[in-house]
Amino acid sequence: MIALSHTGGQAWAVFGLARSGLATAQALTAGGALVRPWDDNEAARMAAEVAGLQTMPLYDATLAGCAGLALAPGVPLTHPAPHDVVAAARRVGIPVIGDIELLIRELHPVIYGVTGTNGKSTTTALLAHILTAAGRKIALGGNIGTPVLGLPRLAPGDGAYVLEMSSYQLDLTPSLHARIAIVLNITPDHLDRHGTLENYAAIKARIFAGQGEGDTAVIGVDDEHCRAIHAQLTAEKGGRRIVAVSIDRVLDRGVSAVDGMLYEDGKAVFALDFPALPGAHNGQNIAAAFAAARAAGLDGPAIRAGIAGFPGLRHRLQRVGSIDGIPCINDSKATNAESAAKALASFDAIYWIAGGKPKTGGIEGLRPFFSRIRHASLIGEAAAGFAETLGDAVPHALCGTLDKALDDALAAAKRDKAADGVILLSPACASFDQFKSFEHRGDEFIRLVTQRGGQMLTGEAA
Repeated sequence: MIALSHTGGQAWAVFGLARSGLATAQALTAGGALVRPWDDNEAARMAAEVAGLQTMPLYDATLAGCAGLALAPGVPLTHPAPHDVVAAARRVGIPVIGDIELLIRELHPVIYGVTGTNGKSTTTALLAHILTAAGRKIALGGNIGTPVLGLPRLAPGDGAYVLEMSSYQLDLTPSLHARIAIVLNITPDHLDRHGTLENYAAIKARIFAGQGEGDTAVIGVDDEHCRAIHAQLTAEKGGRRIVAVSIDRVLDRGVSAVDGMLYEDGKAVFALDFPALPGAHNGQNIAAAFAAARAAGLDGPAIRAGIAGFPGLRHRLQRVGSIDGIPCINDSKATNAESAAKALASFDAIYWIAGGKPKTGGIEGLRPFFSRIRHASLIGEAAAGFAETLGDAVPHALCGTLDKALDDALAAAKRDKAADGVILLSPACASFDQFKSFEHRGDEFIRLVTQRGGQMLTGEAA
């Protein structure tokens, strides 16, 4: 834990006591602040009390005199309307910030920040892995894994914080200076929180706001909003180095991942033959992490070695084992059709396990990938609807449960003897009809694969 010594003797309000909020309250307390924590959820308040915090409701009177309100990132700041506690903080004139801002005020650290609509968790973890493998001292956290105030204390000359940053967190970090900053892509997301796509894109672009001489901005240029940000950064100059990233074309200047090859400034660097990172979308993640690692001073061979050793993230195209030589892929994180599309685009002969609690639109948008699916084993509440959409285009079976679906997919794959066949759990659905979470669903898939004699694959996540 990082004790926030700069807050010693001050009163601080903390709202939202889940992982990052609880860590913030504890870090403030450890630094000598008088903490006034609260959460609208009774279970969260009880957990905080067990952790030694004394909760109190936050309204104008209890916020008055506080040095600031540390807000959990999921709490509405502007849209659809500010949360009541945010409105109260503004009435009494105290700043509303997040845990990353408190980290910055405490340590003025070296930060390598990663954001984007898709791929930011993989890119963040991959960059941290590459740097660690090269002997760099790194603390990984933020929107991925450990809350930032639960990370080790690193002085600016002692190492760097590699942080995944959501739009919510960027909204709460006005003093951000990222030595290396990455925006991967921008597509419509969280519009209920940000109001419009333009607002959302502007908040993502804030990751570059504090940069200057000697810093590096890495920006995907394959979508309209990122291209606009790239053009704005180029026009501003400001001393930073700007590195464009593309998976659509080979760039004369920048890093590209095209047709199974990574390019730097138009020259081939190495093949994208990493089993833990299949698909074009992972090509973008690799290209961005490569650009950032180069900015951190690593050479191509060191970066390639780091990528080759990366195990992948749990529940995101995670290669969990093989049964009788048939690879089994856990993509339980794919809780909607858009996410499942990336998985389906990554393989050519798929024995697909799909279904769960359906999302609006179902799998109609996945029709372009039906030709890649040899057989579908359907589970959960969505099974009948998915079967209707698949129709005669894809052989399928209504299996009900995950264990029966795995057996059905395995039988189909063995029958077909497809040399490049994979069993892919990519549900395109929420998990809550049969599981506690997508993590629970993915863990159960791993257990079932292991139970059926699954052999661990080289380079996979454990």
